[in-house]
Amino acid sequence: MIALRVVVGIAGTLLVLFTAMSAVKTFVLPRGEPTRISRVVFIAVRGVFNLRMRSMDDFYERDHIFALYAPVTLLLLPLVWLVTVGTGFAAIYWALGNNSFWNATQESGSALFTLGTIHPSGVDQSLLTYAEAGLGLGLLAVLIAYLPAMYGAFQRRELVVTLLDVRANTPPTATRMIERYYIIHGLDQLQLLWPQWEQWFADIEESHTSLGAMSFFRSPHADRSWITAAGAVLDAASFVVSSVDIERTPSAQVCIRAGYVALRGIADLFDIPFDPDPRPDGPISVTREEYDGMWDYLADVGVPLKPDREQAWKDFQGWRVNYDQPLIGLCGFLMAPPAPWSSDRAMPYRRPKVRMRHRKHAPVSS
Repeated sequence: MIALRVVVGIAGTLLVLFTAMSAVKTFVLPRGEPTRISRVVFIAVRGVFNLRMRSMDDFYERDHIFALYAPVTLLLLPLVWLVTVGTGFAAIYWALGNNSFWNATQESGSALFTLGTIHPSGVDQSLLTYAEAGLGLGLLAVLIAYLPAMYGAFQRRELVVTLLDVRANTPPTATRMIERYYIIHGLDQLQLLWPQWEQWFADIEESHTSLGAMSFFRSPHADRSWITAAGAVLDAASFVVSSVDIERTPSAQVCIRAGYVALRGIADLFDIPFDPDPRPDGPISVTREEYDGMWDYLADVGVPLKPDREQAWKDFQGWRVNYDQPLIGLCGFLMAPPAPWSSDRAMPYRRPKVRMRHRKHAPVSS
């Protein structure tokens, strides 16, 4: 019996430490480090939501339900942490000499929720009670402290996405964006737009990889999404760089690089597969017919286009290949609203395996 209590006590200690590290990596560590507990919780809750939406054919009905996914999971995660911490301390209390595991569980619950219904006996149990009470309060305090930061990042993200509606419609398209700039502002004004989106991409890379739940927070408008907005801007920049006959646009090229680095980082966090170093002539989901359709439409509007359409297509392909797979993968994973050249060709959500690995840093191709 003594050997069993020792083993159970060690297991309880490891469970408490494992849970504490999960909380630290999820909310405190300033980098994307998914943990097994948070991963299991998010996948399990996603499965419940998928069952609820399985019989719904209308996107707006499913969007109404799925909008609750991130908030519900974030609130459930601390509860799971508290249960695992309470279980771990109950094992420790039992190992220290409690007559039954139920009594140890009652003592753990009293300390964890600071109820004070059971008074510990002995110095060792008193110290454990203080430690458990402090850890329980700390887990809840970490979540509460991070909510303002999360919603601050959400507001910054959605402000820029909403402004895109004026320039590129809802759902956003690269065609409408270039057309409106040509007619209303002039193509030279695009030079003012690319730095804004470069900064936006840098912002979402930091916020959405540090706290993966940010990716699942949906826009207030069902037809808007941060991922389809990113796709429209990247396609517009790629088309301008490759096909529009204007002066060299280094800011657009930098914007594209910032965009695919951000999307790769977020896709990597969720184990969404992509080629980290694609060939410039690699396959993309946009067909030549779709590209030609955009070319012909903008030509009819009056947008100046480069004389060599074949080379322009190859250049567009060379830019799009850098973000094509992360963009399409994230659209399906996040159940993005219908949008051309992105979510309209995305595969449905596929439940990932519950496995852990160190994040890789995808190289940036030239």
